[in-house]
Amino acid sequence: NNGVINCLYCSAVFDEVDILFNDEDFKVALQSLIDSSPVITQYLFVTATLPVEIYNRLIEVFPDTKVIMGPGMHHISSGLEEVLVDCSGEGTLKTPDTAFLNKKTALLKLVEESPVSKTIVFCNKIETCRKVENVLKRFDRKGTHVRILPFHAALAQETRLINLKEFTHSQPGGDSLILVCTDRASRGIDFAGVDHVVLFDFPRDPSEYVRRVGRTARGAGGKGKAFIFVVGKQVPLARKIIERNQKGHPLHEVPAAF
Repeated sequence: NNGVINCLYCSAVFDEVDILFNDEDFKVALQSLIDSSPVITQYLFVTATLPVEIYNRLIEVFPDTKVIMGPGMHHISSGLEEVLVDCSGEGTLKTPDTAFLNKKTALLKLVEESPVSKTIVFCNKIETCRKVENVLKRFDRKGTHVRILPFHAALAQETRLINLKEFTHSQPGGDSLILVCTDRASRGIDFAGVDHVVLFDFPRDPSEYVRRVGRTARGAGGKGKAFIFVVGKQVPLARKIIERNQKGHPLHEVPAAF
């Protein structure tokens, strides 16, 4: 009958599964879906990074899970150049304020000396995004050299969408656009033509590192640079990640960032 026919190809696809399984509400929602779906439903879980703990939680619910992993899993693009920028400072008292000032200097130097069409600056917190926005706006008060486009949860959705549209649809040759954002922009958005990615704050998880730097050098033959701002204990961790990237090793065994 029609009921049987409609169920023959029943499937559910979950993207960004590593994020979903870190959401406390997802377990309840998933169980509700399982309870209301046909027994023969096929579940597909998709992600660019699959930390071991997330995989273990996945097979607890679906013990028959089969993993299909492409060669690019956890890997960066071959056209990406990673540049480590040590912002620890020498001979100064190392505090969050001095770290910010050192990273601010490095960012302004990059913007001034290496202007490009599109740059994404990643921060861990909305508060830092706002501080970076103000720094860049003071650098170019008349807006004649760069245009700053914030993108984070504290903005109204309409503003976020307008800024994102301007950034993604702009063509080379116009203003230099700088998208200042949290990890909200590191997932599920296919940016084209991004020249530079700046990790103003080092990510808390190495897997997020892959997502952030992966916003540039996209597609076949894509080229781009990622500038990694680090301080203190982040320096050896970043070096380890970059070394593994250059050797083509996955990052899921690298410990979380400091």
